[in-house]
Amino acid sequence: MSDEVLAVLIFGLTYLAIISERVPKTAAALAGAALMIAVKLEGYDQRQAFAAIDLNVIFLLAGMMIIVNIVAKTGVFPWLAVHSAHLAGGSPLRILILLSLVTAVLSAFLDNVTVVVLIAPITIYIAGALEISAVPFLISEALASNVGGTATLIGDPPNILVGSAAGLDFGSFVTNLAPVVVLILVLYLLLVPLLFAKQLAVHPDVRARIMAMDRRGHISDYRLLWLSVAVLALTFLGFLLHGVLHYEPATVALLGAAVLLVLSRQDPHEILREVEWSTLFFFVGLFVVVGGLDWVGLLSDVGEKMSDLTGGNTTAASLTVLWVSGILSGVVDNIPYTTAMIPVVREMGVGLGGNGGPGDVLWWSLALGACLGGNLTIVAASANVLVAHLAERSGQRIRFWEFFRYGSLVTLLSLVVSSLYIWLRYLL
Repeated sequence: MSDEVLAVLIFGLTYLAIISERVPKTAAALAGAALMIAVKLEGYDQRQAFAAIDLNVIFLLAGMMIIVNIVAKTGVFPWLAVHSAHLAGGSPLRILILLSLVTAVLSAFLDNVTVVVLIAPITIYIAGALEISAVPFLISEALASNVGGTATLIGDPPNILVGSAAGLDFGSFVTNLAPVVVLILVLYLLLVPLLFAKQLAVHPDVRARIMAMDRRGHISDYRLLWLSVAVLALTFLGFLLHGVLHYEPATVALLGAAVLLVLSRQDPHEILREVEWSTLFFFVGLFVVVGGLDWVGLLSDVGEKMSDLTGGNTTAASLTVLWVSGILSGVVDNIPYTTAMIPVVREMGVGLGGNGGPGDVLWWSLALGACLGGNLTIVAASANVLVAHLAERSGQRIRFWEFFRYGSLVTLLSLVVSSLYIWLRYLL
């Protein structure tokens, strides 16, 4: 059995174990990672496997989880939840749309994983008060975070990778991607009532009780609240300026977490106990498994075949990169997929005119496909995985096929709209 076939077999078994939900997702991912290392595919040993783990993602998540766990001590999440419910008139559907919109907008200016970490606790509290499942809210927010994060350089990890490789700045992403992202977001929000309305019915008495809740209470520690707000503001500023400061987002998050831990005088053991370690180790396992596919050349083989099929035609190349990226990044995690595709797209772009020429459209096709394809499955994007684990921690499970039912429709809509946008703006 060749190494390529063995890598596909291990990935396939790991993926089947994850979507079957007969074993915990984290256990399946770690077992697949251990097996991928044990068979040493073409020298893919522990050193190479550990190098495939994106520590920027792991420590960004860890840092923000620590911050959020401290912020939760202030009671601000119930306070925000009550205010959001009042603003939406107590309507679950309007609350879902409001939270999805806020998630999408914030995801354009912060890492979308960070936004989900902040919004999910508010969401779970609201759903509990409404006496309905938080699952529709959380699924919608995950989808919205991936759409919103597509608009800017810092919103979604694949964009950071593309921007660095192609030398594209924040302004370039906004001018080229934000218009189509706004259109996709508007269409998605119009679609929300058709997707989720049936799951959001509540008794009028519950709605009345929500509207009668005291908006002034809930805050239990004002000193810690203002300290947390100050540290969060500086952390967010660091995210916005991380390129200028030459810090990775993970460094910014860890600095914020360390400062808040020291100044708040919270017990580190208690705060760290609340970190979503299962989520972090799921990513570790997934990175190692997908890294094995990349190591044996399977992802680059896909890219080379794409290049051969398009035959130097700009339209064919652009749309092929968009759709293949949208589908494959929905199956494998979009971060390692984007890393593997960057050299392929660079070579394809050289043949089409390189930077500043028609070849530039390929970078936008890759960014749109990789980011929007993250909505296809629950394991395709970091925000999705985190939402699933937060839901499970609250006693509610988002099943693979349940997410896929919504995610596949949103991904299809997004890719169709993106295809029309690319064709009209760059190819006519």
